[in-house]
Amino acid sequence: MDLGHGRCWDTSKKDSWKTLLLLAYQSLGVVYGDLSTSPLYVYKSTFADDIQHSDTNEEIFGVLSFVFWTLTLVPLFKYVFVVLRADDNGEGGTFALYSLLCRHAKVSLLPNRQVADESLSTYKLENPPEKNSSRVKMYLEKHKALHTALLILVLLGTCMVIGDGLLTPAISVFSAVSGLELSMSSDHHQYAVVPITCFILVCLFTLQHYGTHRVGFLFAPVVLAWLLCISALGLYNIIHWNPHVYQALSPYYMFKFMKKTKKGGWMSLGGILLCITGSEAMFADLGHFSYAAFQIAFTFLVYPALILAYMGQAAYLSQHHDNANHIGFYISVPGKLRIPVLIIAILASVVGSQAIISGTFSIINQSQSLGCFPRVKVVHTSDKIHGQIYIPEINWMLMILCIAVTIGFRDTKHMGNASGLAVMTVMLVTTCLTSLVIIICWHKPPIVALCFLLFFGSIELLYFSASLTKFTEGAWLPILLALFLMTIMFVWHYATIKKYEFDLHNKVSLEWLLALGPSLGIARVPGIGIVFTNLTSGIPANFSRFVTNLPAFHRVLVFVCIKSVPVPFVPPAERYLVGRVGPPGHRSYRCIVRYGYRDVHQDVDSFESELVARLADFINYDWHRAHGTNSFPEYDASQSNDSSGEYRLAVIGTVAFSGIPAYEIEESVQLASISGGFPTVESVTDVIEMEPVGVVERRVRFAIDDESGTRSPADMDLQLQEELEDLLLAQQAGTAFILGHSHVKAKQGSSLLKRLALNFGYNFLRRNCRGPDVALKVPPVSLLEVGMVYVV
Repeated sequence: MDLGHGRCWDTSKKDSWKTLLLLAYQSLGVVYGDLSTSPLYVYKSTFADDIQHSDTNEEIFGVLSFVFWTLTLVPLFKYVFVVLRADDNGEGGTFALYSLLCRHAKVSLLPNRQVADESLSTYKLENPPEKNSSRVKMYLEKHKALHTALLILVLLGTCMVIGDGLLTPAISVFSAVSGLELSMSSDHHQYAVVPITCFILVCLFTLQHYGTHRVGFLFAPVVLAWLLCISALGLYNIIHWNPHVYQALSPYYMFKFMKKTKKGGWMSLGGILLCITGSEAMFADLGHFSYAAFQIAFTFLVYPALILAYMGQAAYLSQHHDNANHIGFYISVPGKLRIPVLIIAILASVVGSQAIISGTFSIINQSQSLGCFPRVKVVHTSDKIHGQIYIPEINWMLMILCIAVTIGFRDTKHMGNASGLAVMTVMLVTTCLTSLVIIICWHKPPIVALCFLLFFGSIELLYFSASLTKFTEGAWLPILLALFLMTIMFVWHYATIKKYEFDLHNKVSLEWLLALGPSLGIARVPGIGIVFTNLTSGIPANFSRFVTNLPAFHRVLVFVCIKSVPVPFVPPAERYLVGRVGPPGHRSYRCIVRYGYRDVHQDVDSFESELVARLADFINYDWHRAHGTNSFPEYDASQSNDSSGEYRLAVIGTVAFSGIPAYEIEESVQLASISGGFPTVESVTDVIEMEPVGVVERRVRFAIDDESGTRSPADMDLQLQEELEDLLLAQQAGTAFILGHSHVKAKQGSSLLKRLALNFGYNFLRRNCRGPDVALKVPPVSLLEVGMVYVV
């Protein structure tokens, strides 16, 4: 199942429709597993304690009316018609909304923003910014406290998604397995359901490291079979038991329900809201498919199937009042079909659980890329499907907590209360962020955003308040988990920003680096020294500490900054931003490696070889620009430096190229044609030169011969030849990775809360999470760690 196939379905009208229907079919297994299994436990959770099923059927008809209108207003109207349009280059989810806001307004707390980032092809704005910015945007940019509040809101939504990833597998599998109670005696089933559920959960989490792409082709057929199954059962029950149940879809029954049940009915809303669990998955998985595919799948299959399933259960219960104490999904299934339906339900619940587990891995990877989560090991499980990842630490923690929840609660009532609160919190966060997107990104009048916020926010607040009343009956779990995770994430993010500010204030000048030479006893040893730093300019303090204690550094020096950009993906051709540090003879370079929040970092072998290849491309480009015949007459040695003394950065990346002249000016700038005498090859380097603000950007494409040895020395400048040979010899001599081993301390006079957060909280997390060498996949034999104490 190629999830990345969704971005290329515009070849022809016939093919596009085929591809669109295929995407809609594939989305069933990835997106709708959780939502489609909700009929297993909605009625059982709703009628747990607060309300009773009476002979008048007012309760069951009122619940059916609530379920129908909730499914119609939230997943259909809110998500399918509004929220799914708030995509970030086709990506969805909480971080996609935050990324959109950070690009349109200066609200990001990460201080490493560069003008060069805005030239990324994925760094596009929804609408051109207006001259007169909205008051909401200006107010938001002006107050720093609102930036922190916005981040906390995003982290809250993220923590609740992680909580949902813990609770959904437990309640889905437990509800599916609980169908055994109708086939076994009460003495046996209570000892069978929990062990079987735990066994299935252990198997589910144990198989995660293989990746879902191996069995992903089975997901869509399983969910499709389940949807057809509950649709057929619903139709059978409607026709056989109560053909007039459709009348309960009228909103009038909601008012009758609330009038009769009063406080009990309001508290029972905590069970009704479970009918929309999994709706957020449509938005979170938007990047794997397309907006039109979700519209087709949900509107024409998932939504009608769910409505029929709930109507069928209500029709059966309206004629059976003797089973009031055993309200559930399986009692409405004919006896001969219970075992086959049970098997399909278990398979569907496993598929739905798999989707939310994969989503949890994805959102933790996004949090880590934005500096909001301690470092964990991310394994890319599929070469073909982008975004299929596995995080070992999180996987085993989720498994232990899932089993603990199953054993601790042992019923759908408490699990439903916990899951409901987590779901409604995520939806409230999405509603608030979408309201800001409507104003800041879509440039709509504030009244439009206010109407959206009030209408959908009031519905979700009603359900949220009902969930809070179940605090002692299971709802405490997601709140406790969210507080714990938010504390960890905020402390890590706060310390990350403080470390960056410390590096920024203690960086060393370029003149200091250039002054290091034989006269000071500094030796240049063979090899490449890669110095990792968070700075996008200047010489980091950890390098000065290294040279002070060991007066030698490598013949080729590369300052590498691995940086997250507020876009979902950075194309490989635009990932490397390369420039010089000092004159060419110093053999020092700066490379900024840019990743989006959904990108997965590559392994070190390919990174090292890719970095050297990009440096060679840059050296060729820089020599050609400086020494080419009348190519760039306006560039001379003085103009090639910016105000900080560093050479201008250029985007270097290999792209496919054929059938076009070797050198091409893409912008409207009138420059002379480049004529470097390079032969045409299939590999072409795409170079974007980044200048200070206000200077026109120039994009140049030119071919570079990978087999530079075939050229005669007479055709190349001797300095270029020498620099390339130095780079090759340094690569052969070996590469050393220089990392800072940091310890953070709060400065004297800091508040007690800050001292606790930094001295104990952050340092404890740093010692017990993956080190930067593991996160960056640095081989231990090539690692050099420099101790640094950050007093912030």
